[in-house]
Amino acid sequence: MIAIVDCGIGNLSSVKNAFDYLKAESMIVGTPDAILDAERIVLPGVGAFGFMMQNLREKGIAEPIRNSIASGKPFLGICLGMQALFERSEEAPRVKGLNLLKGSVRRIPGRVRLPQMGWNSISMTRASALLKGIRNGERFYFANSYACFPEEDVITAVCDYGGEFAAVVEKGNFFGVQFHPEKSGEAGLRVLKNFVELCR
Repeated sequence: MIAIVDCGIGNLSSVKNAFDYLKAESMIVGTPDAILDAERIVLPGVGAFGFMMQNLREKGIAEPIRNSIASGKPFLGICLGMQALFERSEEAPRVKGLNLLKGSVRRIPGRVRLPQMGWNSISMTRASALLKGIRNGERFYFANSYACFPEEDVITAVCDYGGEFAAVVEKGNFFGVQFHPEKSGEAGLRVLKNFVELCR
């Protein structure tokens, strides 16, 4: 069963509908026990980094997520859920992330309209099982003003908007995508299908 984490913000129903379409068993959950009992975890998120991390900690689910990842359970962070994997964010300098990846989340640089809202292409930097069957240059739906800048070798694809930033990251059993696969048509469904198949 895939646990879709309810942290108070996120397109939960859209993500659930996408997994239902793929005939992958999933459930929206928001308790520590449900996360620890799940076979795999998806953390969607839209909105503010500080608010999300505050909710995760107040609900007592930040540590269960960290422990589940450490135990080897497959994990996928979507948009803000990917940003939560990092140590910190400029959006909320005093708030710690899950601290599973070295690096920071910073406001998208350059003279571009923010938030980035709409379709943009990704460029693959190395092979990734999460991107199996996805062509280089494929377009996905983004909605972000901040982006991830890892300080370790985890990037598998980048997006160029005001400069390059991480579009997809991968480290062992956990993955993050800055775009919204649940809103990205057939390509997005393929990414979610790849995640489901990786978990089997």
